[in-house]
Amino acid sequence: MRRTVEDELQPRIDALRELIGLSRTRLDGRTLDEAGQVLDAADERGRLSGEHTVVAIAGATGSGKSSLFNALAGAPCSKVAARRPTTSQPVACVWPGDRAGAEALLHRLEIPVSRRFIPGAAVGPDAGQGAGSGVALDTGQGGGPAADHDLRGLVLLDLPDHDSAAVGHRAQVDRLLKIVDAVIWVVDPEKYADAVLHERYLRPLAGYAEVTFVVLNQVDRLPGDAADQVVDDLRRLLDEDGLALSEHGEPGATVLALSAATGEGVGELRDMLREFVGERGAAVRRLAADVDAAAERLQPVYVADGQVGLTEQAREDFEERLAEAVGSAATGRAAERDWLRHAERACATPWVRLRNWRADAARRKEAAAVGPRGPLTGEATGARAYGQARVSGQAHVSGQAHVYGQAHVYGQAHVYGPAAASPRTSSPCDASNANANASNTSNVSRAPVPSVPSVPSVPSARSAPVAAVVPVGSGAQTSRPLTEQAVRAMASEAARGLPVPWAQAVREAADKGALGLPEALDRAAEAADEALQAGPPAKPRWWTVAAAGQGLLVGLQVLGVLWLIGLLCGVDRAPGGAGWLPALTLLTVGTVGGPALSWLCGVAARGPARRYGQDAERELRAAAAGAGRARVLEPVAAELLRYREVREQYAVAAGA
Repeated sequence: MRRTVEDELQPRIDALRELIGLSRTRLDGRTLDEAGQVLDAADERGRLSGEHTVVAIAGATGSGKSSLFNALAGAPCSKVAARRPTTSQPVACVWPGDRAGAEALLHRLEIPVSRRFIPGAAVGPDAGQGAGSGVALDTGQGGGPAADHDLRGLVLLDLPDHDSAAVGHRAQVDRLLKIVDAVIWVVDPEKYADAVLHERYLRPLAGYAEVTFVVLNQVDRLPGDAADQVVDDLRRLLDEDGLALSEHGEPGATVLALSAATGEGVGELRDMLREFVGERGAAVRRLAADVDAAAERLQPVYVADGQVGLTEQAREDFEERLAEAVGSAATGRAAERDWLRHAERACATPWVRLRNWRADAARRKEAAAVGPRGPLTGEATGARAYGQARVSGQAHVSGQAHVYGQAHVYGQAHVYGPAAASPRTSSPCDASNANANASNTSNVSRAPVPSVPSVPSVPSARSAPVAAVVPVGSGAQTSRPLTEQAVRAMASEAARGLPVPWAQAVREAADKGALGLPEALDRAAEAADEALQAGPPAKPRWWTVAAAGQGLLVGLQVLGVLWLIGLLCGVDRAPGGAGWLPALTLLTVGTVGGPALSWLCGVAARGPARRYGQDAERELRAAAAGAGRARVLEPVAAELLRYREVREQYAVAAGA
């Protein structure tokens, strides 16, 4: 049995040591101190003699524990007197065994040399005298009938009174009770129900039942069957304390009635000690109980309330919120419109393409005048910005304002006249800093026109109700409130059910990762905007075919016009007027066919444009999810993995 308990104990000690190592950065030192003390005690006891068993006799003042100690030792080694308290220092009696091992144990117990004895040895001029000086342990044996070699390896201690008026006595009792292998609690008929004994010692030490003896002394003072009644009541109190009792072969505390004065029951106790010491397993059982107690105290900081972990649904919700914060849906719609716009331009008639080219040239010229992709400060008239435009300070724009790409305004911005923003602008600003806001769909909101300094007019400027275009903010595209809400919700879900220290560690990991998350999402959004500005990466072949068709139709249109002009001028007039019909046919086909082909191309472009927008949205979602995983989800998952590791170690340490 000893080998079985010892084999089970060592993995538990190793797991407890690993548990403390994994938890030092997560738990405060005071929480782990007691477990560390258990490991120190286990290491120290493991280096000492395994052939000796240290059994302490403890009790209250006047319970007769010193008398019982002397009865077991066979000599008055511990002083007995009417004065209280009598025992001021612990006394040790060592049965024959390995001398070096016994001395090392007594050194650990801090028992003075003068208080060490061997059983049956006389200690004074006469047998009735109290202990005066110790007997050397190397004699190998002692005199008297108590020199029972069947108790070989027993180290018996007589402790001071646990309820002594001297504080130092109680401190010695508390210290030794933490390091002895077993305890014999001695109670008497008058004080066996003492609240101090039960509340301070027996109840907290209920887990040490297998190394505990409870002895009712002085039964010679009880008449008739009163001793049995007191023993039964004592058992009831011990059961209420949670101390398991040894009954029907089950392990637990041993309860015994005896009289140290008359010797009644002392022999039975000696037989029990002989068997107990002969097993050589008390030290291991005591350490196992220490590990149990440490694991029980650590349970609130390691055992979760239910299933813990980050569910797949929580991950999806987190990524969905990040996608919403970064504007992936709006980016997808903008990409779809951008693809349609490129398709419309590629498949338009040459006349429309010429008109668009002239308009683009004019816009580029105006954009160069106000600093394309550069800071706009002061006041500007008829401003158009391509790509990324930033305005700092207080800017007033009158006339017609267009922003293509990203627009950021720092300070206060006023725009007078129609305003268009495409495909993306910053998040809306506070109404106190901006007069109005232009959305991505170029809707114009109307507001009273504040007085502004006069600015030079430009040919394209025209008066119109005011529409404020550029939102004012920090310059970040990502909605920070949505990002923070996503992180908080995910951290709360991940920490659900965790013990307080580990829940706090999960939240701290999420908060730390969230510090740079908005910037990472901004970079992903900017990359998506740059891709939109560059246009579709590859032009479909049917755009080229459609453009060639438009060229052919324009050729037919021009040919029909020239034919008609020739007919009007009398050139190549066919007899009977047959030349008008082919000319009109060519003109009609060329004139109607171009717009019809453009319309058909627009219809055909809807499906690819939708797929292109979905791809752009999906890529931005993936980029946002990747940033969220790298900065928040992975640190949180690492904390949860660490908790699972320590939880597994705790289960081993607790013997589960």
